[in-house]
Order: sequence, then structure tokens, then C-alpha cells
Amino acid sequence: MVGLGSISTPMCTTSPLPSKPNPRNNFPGKLSHPLLGFHKVHSLSLSTHFSPQKNKLTQTHFTLKASSVGTADYTEEPATKVKFRTSLSVPDCSTSLSLLGTGYREKVFAIIGVKVYAAGLYVNPSILSKLDAWKGRSAAQIQDDMPLFKSFFEDPMEKSLQIVLVRDVDGKTFWDALDEAISPRIKAPTPVDKSALSTFRGIFQGRPLNKGTSIFLTWPHPSKMLVAVSSDGLPTSTDATIESPNVGSALFDVFFGDAPVSPSLKTSVATGLATILK
Repeated sequence: MVGLGSISTPMCTTSPLPSKPNPRNNFPGKLSHPLLGFHKVHSLSLSTHFSPQKNKLTQTHFTLKASSVGTADYTEEPATKVKFRTSLSVPDCSTSLSLLGTGYREKVFAIIGVKVYAAGLYVNPSILSKLDAWKGRSAAQIQDDMPLFKSFFEDPMEKSLQIVLVRDVDGKTFWDALDEAISPRIKAPTPVDKSALSTFRGIFQGRPLNKGTSIFLTWPHPSKMLVAVSSDGLPTSTDATIESPNVGSALFDVFFGDAPVSPSLKTSVATGLATILK
């Protein structure tokens, strides 16, 4: 893959919370999946980049219902007690994104597992119109289907990963862990890739990431990634725009590739897709 593009730092806005959340209530730890429903609407489907089948006039959309924990507006990731909005508006996205699955990241220190963060994947509901080829697949089959996740990423529909820290971490430590996962996935980094990684690193260097901090990694397009960090609710600006297809693809693979850093997140997303595609 050839990395192309440049790096800029735009400002952005986002829709306000219905009420300001208490960070303590957002984070304090068993894994659930939001209950999913979907309905059909008649409209021209987007390109069939994601599905080998021909264009159809039926486009699949889904909405999230209240889980057994939380309300219709939030879904709780039980292992960490982090509450994720069931829908999310982020800058440079053409529509509100819907929560597809949640999970958590755990590190082992001296044989003791320590939860570091919770994560939720949001997608543009229109992307689900490309999944007809996978209808009837079980969650286990979807989870092991790498072509599906590759196509999922390459489709030009918005996707956003929200990471919520459940313990204090300094920015350098967070970046070092992320870089250890990203860099080996870029076999021959281009100057654009190196510049993008440098900008990515700069977001976290010297920055304390306290418990409750949210990091948003948003792909408006496979070749472009927006990074925003907020210590109190949704971000009001984007910290950086990184236009490196290699970096964006590598980061998505960190979470949804063969060896995901959060198996629970990938499992939850696969379960969500299987529920929708019954």
C-alpha cells in the first residue's frame, strides 16, 4: 500500500451532551454487546465495494436498543462499567454514527491482568448495506473472516473508535504501547508514514491521560484519520488529521486484525454483525 497525503490540524465541533456526564460514573468492571435491531428503507445502495453481489435498491440501517445495563442512549461495557453513547456525532462525518460493539484492553503485569481502557466502535449505518454476502454467518465465522474486516475498513463510510481510559496513564506510555503495535504492521514506511507517526506521537507526548479521558480515532475515509482527545465528554476540536493510508490501516488492524489488542472488542463487533445479518 502506498502512503499518500499530508498532515494538518483542523478545528472541529461536535454535538453537545444532553447533560454533562460525571466522569466517575463513566468509568470505574464483564463484557456485553448492545442489543441490535435493524430496519429496511428503500434507497439506492452505495457502491458495492464491500459486497461481491450486484447493486440493490434495499439499504440496511440499524438502530441500537437499550441494553440490560443503561438506557436507550447509553450502553455499558460491563468489564469496566464504561458507558458508551449508542449514537455519536463527530466532526467531518456526514451522518450520526451508531455503536456496533464494545470491549476492553487488558495488560498483564506480574501475571496480574490490569484493565487499561474500554473501547467502542461506531460506524455509519449505511455501511451495513454492503454486507449481504455475509448474511447468515455466525459470530465465530465473522470474527475469523479477515476479508470482511479488510473490506469493512476499506469502504469509504465513516468509522470511529472511542477509547476511554479506566486508569491514569501518561501520554508517552500510551503512545509507546500504540507504536509497538502499529509500527511492525507498516513493513516499508514512506516519508508520509513517518511524518504521520511523528504527528501522532506529538499528540500524546508530555500529556497526562487521566482516568476518564476519551481518545477518538475517526476514519472519514480509509486514507484519512482524525485524532481527538478529551478529558471531559466529547471533544470540541480535532487534535490532528493524519492522511496516511498505511498508518490508518495499521491502526485498524491493531484492533480488528488476526491478533487484536482487545479480543473482547472484536468479538463484540462480530456478535453485533451476526445479530444484524441473521
